[in-house]
Amino acid sequence: MPIKWMRSVMLIITYAVFLVLAVIKFDVILDLAGQVLTSCRPLFLGFAIAFILNRPCAFFCRHYERNLGERFKKLGRPLAVLTSYVAMIAIIVALFSFVLPQVVDSIQLFAASVSGYMVNLQTIINKITAYLDLSTLNLSSFGTYLRSFLEGLLSSVTTAASQVMVVTSSILSMFVTLVLAIVFSIYMLAGREKLLDQGRRLLRAYLPDRHVTWVSDVIRLTAETFTNFVSGQAIEACILGGLCALGTFFIQPDYAALIGVIVGVSALIPVAGAYIGAILSAFLLVMVSPVRAIIFLIFLSILQQIEGNVIYPRVVGTSIGLPGIWVLTAVTVGGGLFGLLGVLLSVPVASVLYALLKQDMVRRLRKKEPAKPESKEE
Repeated sequence: MPIKWMRSVMLIITYAVFLVLAVIKFDVILDLAGQVLTSCRPLFLGFAIAFILNRPCAFFCRHYERNLGERFKKLGRPLAVLTSYVAMIAIIVALFSFVLPQVVDSIQLFAASVSGYMVNLQTIINKITAYLDLSTLNLSSFGTYLRSFLEGLLSSVTTAASQVMVVTSSILSMFVTLVLAIVFSIYMLAGREKLLDQGRRLLRAYLPDRHVTWVSDVIRLTAETFTNFVSGQAIEACILGGLCALGTFFIQPDYAALIGVIVGVSALIPVAGAYIGAILSAFLLVMVSPVRAIIFLIFLSILQQIEGNVIYPRVVGTSIGLPGIWVLTAVTVGGGLFGLLGVLLSVPVASVLYALLKQDMVRRLRKKEPAKPESKEE
């Protein structure tokens, strides 16, 4: 048998043996893959931090390199990384120092006043049922359950915080993971150009030449799409949550911070987030005063129109380029398959697939177009 055939037969036999072992020991391989992924958690978390800080770091780097001059131009990247982390830490400290205590106070106030709110809601329901000639719905037990749930939620948060302080091993593990993630993210941000060059060399070394350009384009398209989506959703959530809290302060100041956080966090969910935030916020206000709830819904509708048509295009710039029907389809399918993570990641993934499909379709249609006959000169 020729040596070339012998190598092909041995390769097929080896592949078949490994395939049979993978099928038989699938649970062992799955556990091993889970352990490897768990061990790589700091690397993944560091990549996520570096991905989020990449755009602010690039912004600071351009300004530093422009203003430092040729002599200190090399310091632009390290100073940009340092500035990005200082800004991120300042935002986190401000969130925990100003916003979080206001949210906790709003939840405690709502839990303490839920009995009175249930009375107001019961009165409204009685009027509606009397007008529609329906049977009366009793909400006394619901108010008790809701109050106990909120009190239990606050107590569980406090208990969990105290337990975390007691379990030193968990704290140490979380601290080590966070430190390693920050170290990885610093290396990725500081050595961005070097890592990109190594990635390009790796593609050229192990992929055929006809595939290198296509893979590079897909990676670049994916990175740009996810960057635009993450930055756009984050900016939109912050602006919408802040303006909503400011407007709610004039409607119901006690719940301004809580409603601002609810609307801002729900805005991170595409399509359905706006409705979820509006329903939850209106439910809080309708028990205080139905008139204030209606005023809030009108205010939120106007705010979302202004934010979506004026603020978002100017601040975020270009969108991810996915039609509305496919956004709704992606959110529905992603949420059904992977839950909340699928809802959050389905839109950029669908946008990448949509762009690749559109490019391939245009390329194929151009090949099928008949060549235009050249005009003969008379």
